[in-house]
Amino acid sequence: MAISLATLLGVHSLHLSNAGLAETTWHEDINWVAVTELEDPQRFLSGGELVLTTGMRLKSAPEQRRFVRQVQRAGAVGIGFGTGLTHDAVPPALIAEANRWGLPIVQVPYETPFIAIGKLVAEAQAADHVAKLERLIAGHQILARALLTGGGLAQLLKHLGGMLRTEIALTQFTAHLYNSSAELPFADTWASYPIPTGRRDACTLWVRQPFEDSGIIGYAQNLISVELNNMVKQRQAQRALCGQVLEDVIHGSLETSEAQRRLAGVGLNSTRKNVVLLAVSAAHHKALVSTSVPQPLENAVAAVVGKDLVVVINDDGGAAPALARRLSDHLAEAGIHATIGIGGAYTKPNGLRWSYFEARDAASHGLPVNEPERLSLTSLLLASEDVPLADMAHESLNPLRAFDATHGAELVTTLESYLNNNGSVAAVAEALTLHRNTVRYRLAQITELTGYDPSVTADRVQLWLALAVSRLGARHP
Repeated sequence: MAISLATLLGVHSLHLSNAGLAETTWHEDINWVAVTELEDPQRFLSGGELVLTTGMRLKSAPEQRRFVRQVQRAGAVGIGFGTGLTHDAVPPALIAEANRWGLPIVQVPYETPFIAIGKLVAEAQAADHVAKLERLIAGHQILARALLTGGGLAQLLKHLGGMLRTEIALTQFTAHLYNSSAELPFADTWASYPIPTGRRDACTLWVRQPFEDSGIIGYAQNLISVELNNMVKQRQAQRALCGQVLEDVIHGSLETSEAQRRLAGVGLNSTRKNVVLLAVSAAHHKALVSTSVPQPLENAVAAVVGKDLVVVINDDGGAAPALARRLSDHLAEAGIHATIGIGGAYTKPNGLRWSYFEARDAASHGLPVNEPERLSLTSLLLASEDVPLADMAHESLNPLRAFDATHGAELVTTLESYLNNNGSVAAVAEALTLHRNTVRYRLAQITELTGYDPSVTADRVQLWLALAVSRLGARHP
């Protein structure tokens, strides 16, 4: 343990005595012993020292008083005045000034060398340092054991809080991975420590003040970083496994009993109502499929289907919109710009398929969060792997696309406008700023190139379906 002035006076072999009245810093730890004969040692002191002097240059009372003031301003814990050389006793002016400023004065007799005091303080400092190192190593072992024995982040952080004797929290974007306090951490009352992971998953360790850090926090940061990276890998593997099961269910390639069994294997009870939340991000799909989810969705089953993140929640549909918004906010905080589609609430594996395609159809609307509508004929047809709908759509539209690319025409745009305006030539002309005869000419070209006449109901349905499939296919390859 570090040593104080009070402890030093208790060492009988030093023969020290208290020369003043001040005891303000009597029990404070002595950081170091500084021996000086300078009149003004202030610039050589950093605070917490016991200043030892024989007063060789302190011959007058003003010099002695000034010396005391300089030592006190430097933050020293006291003055040890050696007698028997320049001064037979501690000068009264020095004692009076020290009493005035609340600075303890210790008389060091001639037979006690200053080095004996310095050695004693140094040994105490060394013993204290060794004790701190031993505690730090023991703390390292406890934290590492918490992870190695399967306790995970929660156990590690619980031990860390116990060591620091304070509250601990761990946040990642909008999610709270751990919090031992009933309140949320704030910068004015909590200290924050960034957790490096090498990814854009900003994670922060919060420690409620006051606390004393002996270096254990730095070690904890490294352990948390390692564990978070392991969690990302585990998350990716688990989502890939769930994704394989969901893809088989979505494609309708499993018998109902087999689908139920496999869904149960990844934690999905298909006898209860489930809702699919589909997150789509063309720009950030790699980060999307491995990122964390907000706390309310931690117990939901997450999977990677294609390039999209699918989160399946057990819900009757009432909580889905709020959870979808939480997911959207969480992803935005992570720097991932995604579109969230919400499916309907259904039971059974087929219901999960329908919810997925509803969510996929909803996501195509392009809003941050898109609630489900009635499942469209297009989505139902896309749900069937037996119908080569995408090929049929390409076959119908490719002649128009090729003609537009070669001649700089806008046949596809004209067709979309014609169908969206319920076959009104006048509405198309106004929307595209064209003459009506130009619209009719383009419609004739469309008929000639595709073999489908947009004015005929059956052909119009074929062309509308081809465009709808192309739009969905472009968003969900």
